[in-house]
Amino acid sequence: MKIQKRAPIGLFEKKDGFICDMDGVIYHGDRLLDGVKEFVDRLNSENKKFLFLTNSSERSPRELQQKLDRMGLQVDESHFYTSALATAAFLKSQSPGCSAYVIGEPGLVYALYDAGITMNDCDPDYVVVGETRTYNYEKVEHAVRLVLKGAKLIGTNSDLTGPTKSGIAPACRALTAPIELATGKQAYFIGKPNPLIMRHAMEKLGCSSSNTVIVGDRMDTDIVAGIQTQIDTVLVLSGVTDMNNIHDFPYVPKYIVDGVGDIAKS
Repeated sequence: MKIQKRAPIGLFEKKDGFICDMDGVIYHGDRLLDGVKEFVDRLNSENKKFLFLTNSSERSPRELQQKLDRMGLQVDESHFYTSALATAAFLKSQSPGCSAYVIGEPGLVYALYDAGITMNDCDPDYVVVGETRTYNYEKVEHAVRLVLKGAKLIGTNSDLTGPTKSGIAPACRALTAPIELATGKQAYFIGKPNPLIMRHAMEKLGCSSSNTVIVGDRMDTDIVAGIQTQIDTVLVLSGVTDMNNIHDFPYVPKYIVDGVGDIAKS
């Protein structure tokens, strides 16, 4: 099957809710991508409901808002939702007042604290793993012992790799894998493409699936998440996916564009 670019003509007239990935869609590193300001301006001018939904658990919504502000894009903090927040909400719904041993950055720890989850490195209910630059053997070894003692293993997202300024780096699933292998226990991953985080996103937007679209650069998270939750999908080629590797997947996005600027013009 030959796959071609397909512009989302009239998308702003058809949809009220827009869920957008961030890295590879809105920015690369500390550089805002072409057409993003025009895209966000149109979302605002037409009073669309939109949410920046990221699998990254490292930063809080306020930090993400400040990151965009430094790039010259002003977006209210309420328009951000992360896998850390979704993970905290999941644990709170499963076991209110539970405790966790966390391998991750402040964005994850703060989200858990805000949900009433306490930190515990002795006998926690959960071991929670997110992206972090302080990953080491000692933490993995300790996490293995806790899981073998009965703690449940949770990953904030199932991304194997993620983009950085210097190239591709291991992401949450890669960091969780040694704990899974050493314990024989499978982690439960919360972020995209888990429909759980997508339901949270649509609840925050207050939009139905038929009235929502997801915009992303990854076939294995953004696009399949949209397909699994029955919302329209827009693949942008400004991130990790190009026209060649779309064929690696047994499903296709509804629309394919070079970047979000093309959506703003449609």
